[in-house]
Amino acid sequence: MLKYLVRRLLIFIPTLIIISLLAFLMTSNAPGDPVQKMTGSSEDSQKQSFNSSQEKLIRHKLGLDLPLFFFSITNAATPDTLYRLFDKTQHDAAVHLIYQYGNWQYISAFEQKLIQLQLTAQSQKALDTISNEKQSLNEIFADAHSLQSAWDDAVINFLLNSIQKNIDSISESSNLNLAFKKLSGAYTSMKSNRSSWKNYLPCIHLYSNNQYARWLFGDGNWITGKGSVYSKGILRGDFGSSYTTKLPVMDELTHRIPWSLFFTFISVLIAYAVSIPLGIKAASQKGNSFDQASTIIVFILYSLPGFWVATVLLMLFANPDVISLFPASGVGPPGGIANGTSLFEWLKLTIPHLILPTIAYTYSSFAFISRMLKVSMLEVLGQDFIRTAKAKGLSENKVVYKHAFRNSLLPIITMFANIFPAAVGGSVILETIFSIPGMGQEIYQAIFNQDYPVVIAVFTITGVLTLFAYILADIMYVLVDPRISFSNKSK
Repeated sequence: MLKYLVRRLLIFIPTLIIISLLAFLMTSNAPGDPVQKMTGSSEDSQKQSFNSSQEKLIRHKLGLDLPLFFFSITNAATPDTLYRLFDKTQHDAAVHLIYQYGNWQYISAFEQKLIQLQLTAQSQKALDTISNEKQSLNEIFADAHSLQSAWDDAVINFLLNSIQKNIDSISESSNLNLAFKKLSGAYTSMKSNRSSWKNYLPCIHLYSNNQYARWLFGDGNWITGKGSVYSKGILRGDFGSSYTTKLPVMDELTHRIPWSLFFTFISVLIAYAVSIPLGIKAASQKGNSFDQASTIIVFILYSLPGFWVATVLLMLFANPDVISLFPASGVGPPGGIANGTSLFEWLKLTIPHLILPTIAYTYSSFAFISRMLKVSMLEVLGQDFIRTAKAKGLSENKVVYKHAFRNSLLPIITMFANIFPAAVGGSVILETIFSIPGMGQEIYQAIFNQDYPVVIAVFTITGVLTLFAYILADIMYVLVDPRISFSNKSK
């Protein structure tokens, strides 16, 4: 058994690596710019304040100023610093220019001259007081920014001509003329020094410090975590900060996971406590009135939609005009529970809020669990060892509960193991109806707001819990059925 568990744990290591890779790829390829989400700025405002200090600081905190992975496979024309172009349109333009000309040093020089022209236009705009010339300077700045995203020769020449016309309309344009001449010279050099053959030579770039390693291990020591400043890594439970609230992801989940776990486990315990005796009795008395009646009742319950049952419960038992037995929403008094409240008083204030949600979580499980156990029990009751036990004169209860029931638990264990990952997801509909601050609402809001750190945290935690749930199920299989053995020894 121990050897088997060790082997399973060793197999889980590559599985966890794959889970982390999938989570990282989802994060890195998600639509939208994390910097815009963190700052709340629009794309236009970022274009006007390119390379701002705030943007650089946020990118550094998030690790976005690092290469994506441990290595990249490109061609000899592509530099190992292309990841530093954060803007997608500018990055795509650079890739096209590399494919056309293959001379990064000249392409980079052209990009630098564009930035110098923009800075020159900005500085002259601050000093110029003539409105017409300010308009011309704005157009120069906009055309220069458009050039950063252009790669077609016709478009580049059109924008260069537009910049030249606007410079000619400005009285004091010596600095602009000088910057534009350098830009035109850089463009001419880029075209005349073509090295497109480099695109056909493969090249591998290695990066020891990259986004994936930082996301996994943090920005400190990979083993101990010492020296970390902005991130400790997901291996240490640090999933970064929420784009929406700016708070650590784990701090948010810590307040919400307990409620989802509570309702999931309570509903499962109640469902098992009711469904297991129901399934046993239905199997032992197959075809009689109890079996037929219980089957009809549980399948009627199973067919009722959860949101409808939750709404009916609120209308009947939380409605002052009908029966006001329970609170309508929340998991406690609206004003909260005062500090120093005794346990008995805390339970008295909290339990009424939990009864209706627990019913809504539980009722639909009766049919599924009881029918599954009934089918498994009927299969076991038809086997030879049951007939032998009856032939020995054992009582009906002893045959059913000691021999048949224990050997019918394998499907129930398999289903029970799926509770752990399912509990993390919560229930969006029920949590919304009853105003429960659980994981369902959190995940829904995270997806709606494109808050990817929260989504990835839930994805990763669910994957890890699934793996360990499988181990728990394997252990329970052996404990329930002695015939199951994970030993490789032949008898």
